[in-house]
Amino acid sequence: MRLTAHTDYALRILLHAALEAKGGRQLLGIGQVADDHGIPRNNAMKVVNALSNAGLLETVRGRSGGFRLGRAAETITIGEVVRLTEPCLNLADCAGCILRTQCGLTGMLERAMDAFLAELDQQTLAEAANGSRFPFRAAAA
Repeated sequence: MRLTAHTDYALRILLHAALEAKGGRQLLGIGQVADDHGIPRNNAMKVVNALSNAGLLETVRGRSGGFRLGRAAETITIGEVVRLTEPCLNLADCAGCILRTQCGLTGMLERAMDAFLAELDQQTLAEAANGSRFPFRAAAA
């Protein structure tokens, strides 16, 4: 399975926010995070908005505003993020296949996706942050 760029960006942004919170700095600016990760600013804004709408990030308006984790990193699973950000979790387009009523592959692919998501449901953002070391300014300060 290959995750979309939207999911990749969401995971990077959440990981960055978790590391900054761990380092004592809470608010992040979209522009800085976009620059740090090489994400187009418009894409970063869309991702932050989606994560904020889902309660995973909290946004603060104003001159010294930004965003931070909306929940503790220990309560955010990677599976939750993938389900939120992936537009389609079907491994194949079985609905459009003429073999769909007599194919044994459909069940196999569904079980494989279920196993993939079950594994990601066991992994938290906090665990990912514990295993990460990035050269973010707040982590170095």
